[in-house]
Amino acid sequence: MNHNYVQTANVKSLVTSLNRLHTMDRKTNRMALVYGEHGLGKTEGVVQFGANNSAAIYLRAKALTSPRWFLEDLVKELGEQPLYRSSALFTQAKEQLERYPRMLLVDEADYLLHDTRAMETLRDLHDTTPCSICIVGMEGIKNKLARFRHLFDRFAEVVEFTHLTLNDIKNVTVQNCEVKMAEDACAFIHRNTPRFRQLNNWMRKAEHLARTNNLKEITAAHLEGRR
Repeated sequence: MNHNYVQTANVKSLVTSLNRLHTMDRKTNRMALVYGEHGLGKTEGVVQFGANNSAAIYLRAKALTSPRWFLEDLVKELGEQPLYRSSALFTQAKEQLERYPRMLLVDEADYLLHDTRAMETLRDLHDTTPCSICIVGMEGIKNKLARFRHLFDRFAEVVEFTHLTLNDIKNVTVQNCEVKMAEDACAFIHRNTPRFRQLNNWMRKAEHLARTNNLKEITAAHLEGRR
């Protein structure tokens, strides 16, 4: 199986929104929320966007991330040696973002909700610098953040990652599966498991079936074990 990166419908919406966010004026809201179930390509999408944009910084929150830990990670990514006090860390980050405006891509942001000061720190950076901020989380994060109106109102862009479309599955299998997948095979996968992890499993199964049975094309019947 190949591992080519394929832009899905979700990722295209993400890129459009983040490009729009990146060009917004400082006087406007410059925050985005990206959310959805696991296995739909959110992380890969923001990582690829960051890799293709020199003015973007990718940060991943962890289960134990505190506001200070987050600021330390940010300051390191901005090329500075972190100072000790939280106030000094915030000043370091603020000064760097003022000097060189960046887009912050904050993945696994659900972890930051354990201590609301972390989210408030992001809001403060948004309000006091020209930086734009994209918060990425699971499907429940939108409702959780909606309780903080002063923060939620700053989301100029909201992108929900939904299940892979049939066209997504066709494109991924064409570019990554080493055996041809019939139309009904793609439709079968779409009906049953429209997420990347399961799609990869089906492609591996298809390749195994093709090798062991000398097949040039895999159909839905092959995947279901009816042939």
